Amino acid sequence: MPRTNGGIIGKRNLTSYGKNTITTKTSSTPSAVTTQPGTRFVNILVTAGGGGGGGKSASAVYKGSGGGAGGLRNLSCIPVCGNTALGAVTIGGGGSGGSSSASGAKGSNSSLVIGCTTYSATGGGFGGQGGGGQGGSAGGIGCAGDNPTVQSGNQGGYSPPEGNAGGLAGGPQGQGAGGGGGAGAAGSNGTTNNGGDGGAGADVTPNFGTGIPNCGVYAGGGGGGGLSSSGSGGTGGGGNANSGMNATTNTGGGGGGAGPAGNCGGSGGSGIVIVKELNKASGVWNLKTHYSKLRESVRTWPKPIFPALVDYLVVAGGGGGGSSGDSGSGGGGGGFRESSGASTGCYTTSPLGNCVSALSLSAGCYSITVGAGGSGGTGTNTRGDNGSNSVFSTITSAGGGGGGGNQSSPSVGKDGGSGGGGSTGGSGNTPPVSPPQGNPGGDLPGSGGGGATAAGADSPTSPAPYSNGGNGGAGATTHITGSPISKAGGGGGFGCSSAGSGGSGGGASGGAGAGSPGPSASANTGGGGGGANSDGGADAGNGGSGIVVVRTPACTSLSVSPGTNSTATRPCGAKVATFTVSGTLTIS
Repeated sequence: MPRTNGGIIGKRNLTSYGKNTITTKTSSTPSAVTTQPGTRFVNILVTAGGGGGGGKSASAVYKGSGGGAGGLRNLSCIPVCGNTALGAVTIGGGGSGGSSSASGAKGSNSSLVIGCTTYSATGGGFGGQGGGGQGGSAGGIGCAGDNPTVQSGNQGGYSPPEGNAGGLAGGPQGQGAGGGGGAGAAGSNGTTNNGGDGGAGADVTPNFGTGIPNCGVYAGGGGGGGLSSSGSGGTGGGGNANSGMNATTNTGGGGGGAGPAGNCGGSGGSGIVIVKELNKASGVWNLKTHYSKLRESVRTWPKPIFPALVDYLVVAGGGGGGSSGDSGSGGGGGGFRESSGASTGCYTTSPLGNCVSALSLSAGCYSITVGAGGSGGTGTNTRGDNGSNSVFSTITSAGGGGGGGNQSSPSVGKDGGSGGGGSTGGSGNTPPVSPPQGNPGGDLPGSGGGGATAAGADSPTSPAPYSNGGNGGAGATTHITGSPISKAGGGGGFGCSSAGSGGSGGGASGGAGAGSPGPSASANTGGGGGGANSDGGADAGNGGSGIVVVRTPACTSLSVSPGTNSTATRPCGAKVATFTVSGTLTIS
């Protein structure tokens, strides 16, 4: 029987993800759109308000130059999460046209927030009788004597540029003013008696198709006024000169300059924001779908693109607990550092990942170091050892600080990713990074070690010192692997009656009762070891070893060594490598 899937054996997957849904915003709003459940990437257009055209001089000798178009940013394949409200949209207004003998006003910026990133475009520069204003695209020059002051556009400094320069004025008295710059081209220069045309706008239909407003062309520059003839506005909504025509609303076009038929310049057009949710192909596909995707004008077929944006979790080894004849303190959790998840998307991170950028990595091999846990204190009045650092690329998490011993010199907790507890708790976030990788330990003998999201608790002084151990500080929880994992909790302090509990995220509890050892933290938690009472030779607990998790886009491939480490593919296509021992990650 003939197969309906083009001869491919395997599950037939349908290309239904983002459905190429297009949302257009012409006014400011708290959210651009709630994405389709399967959307993972979007194209975005952010266009700012255009600058106003210049008015002509009272003597009518100098004509008004064209306003510059608003900055235009046409960006592809921005990662997003499905069924999620994107952030606020700000639509920039067009600058007002200049009155007689006055320059126009600059346009206002537009922006779109996605996750932790704000994508902005700069308002268009004003036109005038003298120099034109800087902006997304610059306004034209109205007087030849001001030609040396011509502005270049792209005021935001973006790559690719958001706009272009304005045109120069012509003639000894500037009776032909320059056109405003457009997103697609610079404004044309004026001649002795004729105004320059506004620069052409940009055609964004290759990224958005033909069904969007203004035929998909935006941010044309305004035309410059002239004694004999005035310039035309650039395609994409730019206003014509002569009588100072306004630019088209919601195009970001520059206003036209004043020429013989009028005194005032035209106003710039307001901006616009457009979002297109892309279809995304992965898995096993039939030949008909292959052919269809290859013929699309906007190609979304996944292929390795480097450098790739890579999310990460790096947790160092936890500190060992302290041993004391009275009350040993808990070790600090290992430093906890992670990115926001915005690049490989659709999972919940800890508060420590908020707005932390992913790493931009090329294809190749990367060494991974998983830090060991620090040894617990042995014998009377011995501090625990610090855990070892974990390292991935440029990210280093510091080992947790060892817990303090008794009330003599070794009683102070050690500094680290999170500090060990002690008579004075060790400092966390050592060395310092932003956001902080950990917290300090508690400040009395028998205190808890610090954790990734909370400080270690002091040991209670009631009903009596050393009676109850202090609790370890809480660790942090992330879903980078697809399931919630908690790491880097602080170790609990020893108590004669009751032990301090370990902090969530793998911190070990302290010992309880004379001669009780401190438990060790579990492997690959980065938790701090528990404090001990050394009577009878009991030792404190060791810190738990760290862990490193790397998450890459769907279009990449991962391999790991040694085989103790593992890889997985999430339902959204993202690849995840988990390192429980030091090794090598290969990204291709």
